[in-house]
Amino acid sequence: MAVTDRVSQIVEPLLADLDVTIYDIDMQASTLRITLDRSGGIDLDTIGEATRRISRALDLEDPIPGRYLLEVTSPGVERALRTPEHFAAVVGAQVRLKTRPGSGLDRRIAGELISANATSVRVHSDDGVDVDVPIDDITRARTHFEWATPTKPTGGGRRPDPTQGVQPPANESEGP
Repeated sequence: MAVTDRVSQIVEPLLADLDVTIYDIDMQASTLRITLDRSGGIDLDTIGEATRRISRALDLEDPIPGRYLLEVTSPGVERALRTPEHFAAVVGAQVRLKTRPGSGLDRRIAGELISANATSVRVHSDDGVDVDVPIDDITRARTHFEWATPTKPTGGGRRPDPTQGVQPPANESEGP
């Protein structure tokens, strides 16, 4: 059994009363990253509680040989898409895909995800073309959030004089 599958078996029951689901489990080098999600989003207090529970359980069960770093996080605004369920949950969103070399597709595809099933996704690309992409040909995928460009303040280019409108102190003694 893969380490991530064993970790999932240990962790999933711990989260039931928190109304949290495991979005993803990834083991890279010596970092175990567990991504949690909840309908409507997950807050930091819940992530903190989940982290304490997960850490204790993994220390007791010890499913990972050697030392590792545990990261418990939310998927974030620009979330990784790794499973058919991930893609299905974000139909209508802007996505960025990388495809494997030799797939016969552009290496980078960006646009609106218009459909997803167990084996492929369809993206209406930024080039205006609908592209069918087998999930097996996707090496990396993320939702894409278009951040607003902040507007520059206007004001005519001059700063106001901070002394404008301030009366000088009255002279207490008038001369002789």
